[in-house]
Amino acid sequence: MLAKLMSLFLLGLVRVLTGAQARWYGCPPKAEQRIYFANHQSHADLVMIWAALPEELRSITRPIAAKDYWTKTPFRQWITTSVFHAIYVDRARTGDQDPLEPLIDALESGDSIIIFPEGTRGHADEPQPFKAGLYNLAQKFPQVVLVPAWIDNIQRVMPKGEVVPVPILCSVTFGAPIRLEAGEERRPFLDRARDAVMALREV
Repeated sequence: MLAKLMSLFLLGLVRVLTGAQARWYGCPPKAEQRIYFANHQSHADLVMIWAALPEELRSITRPIAAKDYWTKTPFRQWITTSVFHAIYVDRARTGDQDPLEPLIDALESGDSIIIFPEGTRGHADEPQPFKAGLYNLAQKFPQVVLVPAWIDNIQRVMPKGEVVPVPILCSVTFGAPIRLEAGEERRPFLDRARDAVMALREV
């Protein structure tokens, strides 16, 4: 009950601060298993894209969250686990641990996921080159729909190092799905996926 109330509170807060406008440019909001992949400029990215999804999609979609940041305090950990149902990614992993294992588990369970293929937050107008994770997931789960998304302005709401958000109109534009073509190599696919995200800036 408390998690539900917090979910409603955060949803209202995010929409007041940002508008949380969802623009379904290339595909409709459909309850099918998807991997949403987006640009990454703020820790608030996962909150923004979560808030932009309609309720029926939020309930089946799990964003990834940096474990070191989102478990730093008990409150952050509770928010990410109980409200966002996030998947923790350990950026300080060691040894032979597969960083994709939590994402694979979620997809095998039938969940949709939200990922940021840059791996770390960027600070330029354009996303950094995408890392291999999206390609590896597309290979392993060819039936899952790959949907690009562009998150606009969120870095201005919560700039790096700041703790008080600034109200600024933001949006998330969802584009046409892409797929991994037969025989397509990793780097060409990742560059094409990055281009699909960047193209949504102009929509």
